[in-house]
Amino acid sequence: MVKKQKRARLIYNPTSGQEIMKKNVAEVLNVLEGFGYETSAFQTTPEKDSAKKEAERAALAGFDLVIAAGGDGTINEVVNGIAPLKKRPKMAIIPTGTTNDYARALKVPRGNPVEAAKLIGKNQLIKMDIGQAYEDTYFINIAAAGSFTELTYSVPSQLKTMFGYLAYLVKGVELLPQVSKVPVRITHDNGVFEGDVSMIFTALTNSVGGFEQIAPDAKLDDGKFTLILVKTANLIEILHLIRLVLDGGKHINDRRVEYIKTSYIEIEPKSDKRMMINLDGEYGGDAPITLKNLKNHITFFANTDEISDDALVWSQEELALEAIAQKFAHEVEELKPEIEE
Repeated sequence: MVKKQKRARLIYNPTSGQEIMKKNVAEVLNVLEGFGYETSAFQTTPEKDSAKKEAERAALAGFDLVIAAGGDGTINEVVNGIAPLKKRPKMAIIPTGTTNDYARALKVPRGNPVEAAKLIGKNQLIKMDIGQAYEDTYFINIAAAGSFTELTYSVPSQLKTMFGYLAYLVKGVELLPQVSKVPVRITHDNGVFEGDVSMIFTALTNSVGGFEQIAPDAKLDDGKFTLILVKTANLIEILHLIRLVLDGGKHINDRRVEYIKTSYIEIEPKSDKRMMINLDGEYGGDAPITLKNLKNHITFFANTDEISDDALVWSQEELALEAIAQKFAHEVEELKPEIEE
């Protein structure tokens, strides 16, 4: 019996992280070949949705694994390419961006493409939740709205590339006096919130902008968003909330914050003012909008040895058994043609 070889497609952003990936492609391919994958690479282009289109093509071509190498934006694009499909390949990430929130959540080595690729050999998997914002738009980490969030749009893209979240932070402090509250109606699993907010923040992981305390108890695979509503626009109170975030995530119990776990969110503005939605750090459309949590939608390679048990619903033992079951099912699929003959 000739065993079918697994195939992997590396989709990498050549300009991310001072072109670090470009310098390491050959070695990364060699690592993946060593793990039994017939591996090929695709270099993204400035064309719109370049990574997304290639991810969809690779998935439809039957690749077993798609690796996204770049910043969180590249990972978002690749996810958007495979998330709508019924049969989705496994995913891995090689983080080379500035913030790398998703890599922090999955405990993937940052700034070292070869070490990140080696993680695949551990064969540790997590069925990750993915957010759906519109019929054909998905996000991996955050969805946000409100005047507090809209300040980030004024950060020049060059500064974002060079300084990552630090650029947002500096610009945000500079513009904090302009924060205002807007009236909204938000429907979620537990009921309805109606009132004025300066920020609506929805998280899928506990890592946001390099901080791991904004949604400190977020789970990666429970089918729930962490919804945070900031009910103040007072500068002193906002600065106090920021201090509470840095002090172990104590903001979640503050009276000026609504902290909710929910599988879906409907956001409706209650004024004529435009409300822009930020998806994974980029403009993603306007409210009204419904956000759905797609539970366990894409299987990612991760370093589960370093991920806190509190961040997962599935135990590491269950994940290991699931990996064995998937391998068995894959081998049965490979045997089918021979059985039918």
